[in-house]
Amino acid sequence: MNVEDRVPDQHPGTKRKRGKGVGAVYDTIKHEILDLTLAPGSPIDEVRLSERFGISRTPIREAMVKLAGEGLVVTLPNRFTIVAPIDFPNLSQFFDALSLMYRVTTRLAAANRTAADLVRIRALQDHYAQAVEARDVPEMIEVNRNFHAEIARAGNNRYYTELFERLLDEGRRLLRLYYSSYNDKLPRIYLQEHEDMVAAIERGDVETADRIAHAHAQQIVKQIQASITADHRVNANITL
Repeated sequence: MNVEDRVPDQHPGTKRKRGKGVGAVYDTIKHEILDLTLAPGSPIDEVRLSERFGISRTPIREAMVKLAGEGLVVTLPNRFTIVAPIDFPNLSQFFDALSLMYRVTTRLAAANRTAADLVRIRALQDHYAQAVEARDVPEMIEVNRNFHAEIARAGNNRYYTELFERLLDEGRRLLRLYYSSYNDKLPRIYLQEHEDMVAAIERGDVETADRIAHAHAQQIVKQIQASITADHRVNANITL
């Protein structure tokens, strides 16, 4: 199954949102790109978006500029806009950065977390476990991102947090492939990694937190790489 086969129709069940302006367009389209509702390489039709949101094309274009600044859409020489392709050959650099930030932020969280941080982290982990049980993949992707971002915030380093949040956002499209490789049923052992990570942070065990975060990142990366390697019918819109 290729990426295009795994991606649902662009706007299933979506109601038109009127009068919301640039913010609504930006937030909605960004979410749809990150969770693969809008497939990599698919066209962005400003006329359809204008009708969908009930606004002029000017705020649509402003939203596209913001999304382009984040590398989520690309404007071609003919001024035609598409969802940014996934550049598979350069994924190794992304994976290296992601794995490092898993380790750094989890270590810092174990060293610096507060009681309030632990409450928020535990609540997100409980929410994630519920999403896994329900096999609610969009929710799994969203809550997983927020769980690791909350751990990063507990580390109390703004620069690391901002970098990791961007990496987590960029990784959402790949995380969709990760869950697909398990037919959207995450093995219990990988949910347990989250539990073990939280426990190490609660104990303030920096070295164990680092080790678990490293193992967690590595298994995700290897599973995504295996999924990509096994996929012999990748969408032609994706850079290979």
